[in-house]
Amino acid sequence: MTIVAAESVSHFFSEVVDDAMRAQRVAATEGARRYLIALLADYAHPAGRTGEALDRPLTLLFDEALRASDPGERFERLRTLGDGVLYGCGFFGDHFEARGVDAKYLQGLGTRAYGAARSMLLHGPEHDGVDVFGELADKFGAFVVVLSDVADATIAMGTESSRGLLKVYERWLKTGNERLAGVLTSRGVVPTRGSKGGVLH
Repeated sequence: MTIVAAESVSHFFSEVVDDAMRAQRVAATEGARRYLIALLADYAHPAGRTGEALDRPLTLLFDEALRASDPGERFERLRTLGDGVLYGCGFFGDHFEARGVDAKYLQGLGTRAYGAARSMLLHGPEHDGVDVFGELADKFGAFVVVLSDVADATIAMGTESSRGLLKVYERWLKTGNERLAGVLTSRGVVPTRGSKGGVLH
């Protein structure tokens, strides 16, 4: 498996996010692009925020965030929820789908969390005209697709072992991602879909 040095994590995600945005034809401001890179870098650290936003029912977390009396805490809870849903949908969308959680429901909740955070900033005394959270809310679905592509690119790096190759193949079966198909082909595996799913040749 390819190992990325800790100090280069942001640089790594910068390149992968740019590639994903080009591949998925998603346009974003520099502020939103940087936000996505920082989010990915945060979640890449073992001691980071992984699972922090998704450890309890999301509607409960959203309600608690909206009811927080301290504006700073309210904003942080909304932002963290939006981040967690965006990351979760991008990297683990198939997991939610397998559990019967509707993708549109999740994306709607993430959109609402970022939208509420945006409203707080727009009405705050320090609004500087930059609307990153508005962009995250408005393009939530598109950014989920970008992070899903980033997840595919990250998984594609782990083909040195048979277990890693199997993970790539399983992800390809679920997503049909062309990048993953190319990685499999380069390793001598020709991914095809038959009436009963994929077949290894």
